[in-house]
Amino acid sequence: MRRRDFLAGISATGLLAACGSKAAPPLPPGALSGANDALGHRLRKPDFPTPTETRRTTVAIVGGGIGGLSAAWKLARSGCDDFLLLEMESEAGGNSRAGSNEISAHPLGAHYLPLPPREARATRQLLAELGVLQGDPDAAHPSYDEKYLCHAPQERLYTNGYWQDGLWPTLGVPQAERAQYTRFQDYVAELRQQRDSAGRRAFSLPLALSSRDPKFLALDRVTLRAWLLREGYTAPGLHWLTDYACRDDYGTAAAQTSAWAGLHYFACRDGEGQVLTAPEGNAWLARGLARASAGRVQSNALVFRVEQGRKETAVDLYLATENRSVRIIARELIWAAPLFLIPHVFAAPRPEWLAAIKGADYAPWVVANLTLSAAPQTRAGHPLAWDNVLHDSAALGYVVATHQQLRYAPGPTVITWYRALHEEAPSRRRRLLHSRDAWAAEILADLSAPHPEIRELTTRIDIHRHAHAMIRPLPGRLWGGARSNFEQGRPGIRFAHADVSGLSLFEEANYRGVLAAERTLARLGVSYASSL
Repeated sequence: MRRRDFLAGISATGLLAACGSKAAPPLPPGALSGANDALGHRLRKPDFPTPTETRRTTVAIVGGGIGGLSAAWKLARSGCDDFLLLEMESEAGGNSRAGSNEISAHPLGAHYLPLPPREARATRQLLAELGVLQGDPDAAHPSYDEKYLCHAPQERLYTNGYWQDGLWPTLGVPQAERAQYTRFQDYVAELRQQRDSAGRRAFSLPLALSSRDPKFLALDRVTLRAWLLREGYTAPGLHWLTDYACRDDYGTAAAQTSAWAGLHYFACRDGEGQVLTAPEGNAWLARGLARASAGRVQSNALVFRVEQGRKETAVDLYLATENRSVRIIARELIWAAPLFLIPHVFAAPRPEWLAAIKGADYAPWVVANLTLSAAPQTRAGHPLAWDNVLHDSAALGYVVATHQQLRYAPGPTVITWYRALHEEAPSRRRRLLHSRDAWAAEILADLSAPHPEIRELTTRIDIHRHAHAMIRPLPGRLWGGARSNFEQGRPGIRFAHADVSGLSLFEEANYRGVLAAERTLARLGVSYASSL
């Protein structure tokens, strides 16, 4: 889709809405926000001032997303507090940041965490530390604070003009297609139980603990859609759900997603289906991690040069609010920023790093928060769920920020609408991220099918852009060898971003950050109890 075609489509939508009336009502007010791309894009033609100050630290952490915050959390828990976390944005948190207004906090990105499996030990330790996981973090099925467990009803699907419970399309679906649903679900249940000769699960979370059996790794060489067709799965509802799952977790359609990644979505957890959430999405997790970094975060800091010496690494950063540069000398470096930045920042990037980054692709996203004067109406008596998905939509639906209130309180609310720009090449789709009014019009048009009154209810639409939200698990990217160049790192440099896993999941970023921190602690001679 070209930008002018997109805008023309939006204009046509507005004209159709105005038929039979004098004029279409004006769009609700709101803001357009996102990453500081003006600052980040300076890396393309670096013209930064020469550093005028030098600081020293034992560990420099570049990037304040979940990976960087997790590395800092582990260092601090182990008694290593001589570190500095460098973050380009005004606050840490990455894709797990949040906004708020007079009605509610609301997510700007990631909005839930499925109950982590036993293998995700670091994530369970964090949840226990925050008081959300109760009892033994290593228990098969620990208890969780009901405040964070998603309240019922959890999810529903709008299809054929009606709402139905759950996300498997069932309205009007013939028995033969439902039989394919059952066959797929039974196969996934088998995958959850399968272990290889080394005792590893077929699909684990974190990914690094998964089986290396060739029959499973071969799934990374085909797309999920191709695998489904090869296995005789033709049911439209099954294809829709698997496509939705890939767009939801990976920002990529099933026809482009590695079959290994697609099956991992369904088979890596224990199948309980429960999630942890809060009005602010996953920001409560990011803030919980960030407590360990208090007083050791340098925000509004763009790292523009990294040069490793024999014993130390020089990290040059530009302080945007002060218009000056500073040099950090660190014994150890933990790189927790996206991997695609390496060629622009490292003075002498290793050839194998450049080869591994080549072909990496990042999905852009749009997240919109709509302030409503009242909750949208439901049909056929269905209560408003937390997650509300639209079948015939390029978007992913919306979640309700006020859903976690312990009692139902009618009145104003905030809903968060998600859209992965999965069509065409990401570089072309990113051009669509700069028109706030065009997106506002598309969002209202999308939501008007289940909620014809949405325009009258909406008092504000704030749109947050993610130009490089997540790395896409295209075929061959997970088990084709590229990731191994970053998994081990090298003496003095460790990589802690979810990009190293190839899947942009909280548990993966948390694992990579903790792993990088533990390897750094080992090099420093600091004793620690492993969280992995």
